[in-house]
Amino acid sequence: MTTHQWLIEVLRSKGALLPDWQEAVASVDRALFIPEVCAGHVFSTDPEGWLRAVYADAPLVTQVNDGRPTPEGEFRLSTSSSSMPSIMLEMLGLLDVREGHRVLEIGTGTGYNAAWLCHRLGEDRVTSVELDAAVLSTAVANLKRAGFRPTAALGKAHDGYPGEAPYDRIICTCTMRYVPRSWLEQCPEGRIVTPWGSSFFSGSYATLDVEGGEAQGRFSGYPAFMWDRTRRARSGRIADLYQGERGETSTTDIPPQNVIQDAPAFFTGLRVTDAWYRWWEADDGSGEATLWFFSDDGRSWATVEYVPDREPYEVEQYGPRTLWDEVREQFLRWHELGKPERSRFGLSVDGDGQRVWLDDPRG
Repeated sequence: MTTHQWLIEVLRSKGALLPDWQEAVASVDRALFIPEVCAGHVFSTDPEGWLRAVYADAPLVTQVNDGRPTPEGEFRLSTSSSSMPSIMLEMLGLLDVREGHRVLEIGTGTGYNAAWLCHRLGEDRVTSVELDAAVLSTAVANLKRAGFRPTAALGKAHDGYPGEAPYDRIICTCTMRYVPRSWLEQCPEGRIVTPWGSSFFSGSYATLDVEGGEAQGRFSGYPAFMWDRTRRARSGRIADLYQGERGETSTTDIPPQNVIQDAPAFFTGLRVTDAWYRWWEADDGSGEATLWFFSDDGRSWATVEYVPDREPYEVEQYGPRTLWDEVREQFLRWHELGKPERSRFGLSVDGDGQRVWLDDPRG
């Protein structure tokens, strides 16, 4: 069965269909927001495939490389999508929307999330901001087709949208490196939910309650959202970034996969903010793998070679930064602190910026 009802049943079976959002999900057909061409796949020649994609609890990429032409073989960076419906509901659960609330959405995308908000709250209480003019235009058309006309404006994430402020809630659908002061000003007594992180680790929601010009909250979840385009992390294929340079070699007794597990990677990402990693497994069945690190500026890289049942592990580092040394230092620091889980960390934001704390916001 590939129908709207099928998606509802899938979400219900997963326990993702929140009671307060059941009516909105049941009333807004996702098909109104999904184009026939998604990330190069032309569904007009595969109508059944389109229906399966639309009504699956899965994300659908609707734009790559900011909408510019992408020649065959060029790296394809996903830059806009229709998010996984269960993830959308997870975020809305964190947002804790109540009747009568005014909501600002950062990142309109296809308009599907804004449609849910409009159905629940009324279109006059929903404002959505999108950086990409073409994406916004399509979203507005999608929303009109679904019967909704919220305030939809072109703008940057970190500016919010003062024209309709104040808001009771702000929900952001792109990953942010920091929570802008403008959001606190526009949502002075409410809640903010956003994917948050650094180039090294961006898989967290920050759920912040705002009061008296300050925001405070905790990290949770495992989101995988696209970046705020004005401050996105660098990405690409290893073959495009590594040109056969030779670096300085050494060894380590730390298994490379250990440093990219959830808690240590989160901790490392608080300090190594402008570098990212890629785990590459050999395709010969040997179990061997290489952990690559790249700096955002492309000037430095490092590798740690994993061979099963063989220690120590070979390290190679190239460029002005010794990326493995930076990661190793934070991994050892995380151990010194008693290997705290990510749930023990929180975020505070005020006029002086943002601060991550462990256990106690006063510490």
